[in-house]
Amino acid sequence: MRIAYVINSGEGGGAAQPVPAIAGVLRDAGAQVRVFALTPRDRRGLPAMVEAGLDPAVREGGLTDHLAAALWLRRALIEWRATHIWTSLSRATILGLILGPMMGLPVISWQHAAFLKPWNERLMRLLASRALLWIGDSQSVTALTAERLAVPQDRLFCWPIFAADPAMPQARPWQPGEPVRIGTLGRLHPVKGYDVLIAALARLKGEGFTLSIAGDGAERARLETLARETGVKVEFTGYTDDPRAYLAGLNLYVQPSRSEGFCIAAHEALTAGLPVVASAVGELPFSIRQGETGLTVAPGDAEALAQALKILMADAARRQAMGDAARRDMLDRFSRARFAAIGTEILSHIRQARA
Repeated sequence: MRIAYVINSGEGGGAAQPVPAIAGVLRDAGAQVRVFALTPRDRRGLPAMVEAGLDPAVREGGLTDHLAAALWLRRALIEWRATHIWTSLSRATILGLILGPMMGLPVISWQHAAFLKPWNERLMRLLASRALLWIGDSQSVTALTAERLAVPQDRLFCWPIFAADPAMPQARPWQPGEPVRIGTLGRLHPVKGYDVLIAALARLKGEGFTLSIAGDGAERARLETLARETGVKVEFTGYTDDPRAYLAGLNLYVQPSRSEGFCIAAHEALTAGLPVVASAVGELPFSIRQGETGLTVAPGDAEALAQALKILMADAARRQAMGDAARRDMLDRFSRARFAAIGTEILSHIRQARA
């Protein structure tokens, strides 16, 4: 098997981060894997793929030149002699579902997002039957895929996109007299809800905390203005290429998103031994054990978010107990052995279906 793993771009972030681990499982099960990116974007996701030996082929094109992207991808698949197409995210999936049957190549399509643009959802629903297999990256996205794309259960798998690493550094315990260090990881985009977080913390002035947001994006100027206007001190650290070190420096992690799929950042925070306060969206209410490893609130509710943060900021012993429980839970539920077993089962299914 020569699996062409087609991704939207070489951009860093949650979508690109798991690619080496997923490809590693497929390769360990006997497949050859190479990554094909339809556009470079910031290229921050590429070094890890290069290090993993995935030899990413990157098209020097834009985000909307779909015909040119399709022609490039077709040539690349022929030249590499691909036997299967494995797609991730909307653009790559739509192009893969168009090209695959035309070229006689089976298509396996990931679904990562809880939200799809209406036009992308319509296109994927029309093309859904062309995929050999659909994979949801979480319980929530798998259920959504079955519903919104009308994918039957015999062509649908759930492969949680996260494998907890026992070597993940554990967050340093809070010490009396220190401010509670609150942090969050993600691109500065309205969907991440950082405006809601700032509004929540504006209600908690004088509570003894610091807030840092690690990520880049077009929302930075608006968020900086909002922080100044509300009097909330926020450290915008920009993109971090060492999220583990960043998480290890926190006492409390917050994910105030309006929409999520799996949300790897929150799961990494739990693995680092941090209690997590998050919006009840995507996989987060399934992965956070309410009151045991963190707290969830309704998305967009600044008052509820403020109250949840206040509860945990006031109780260091509870934060520590929650963080310890969170780490144990992640290492159990999302072990590397389970991650590899599901991927191997999926590849076996693909081989049998192809035969």
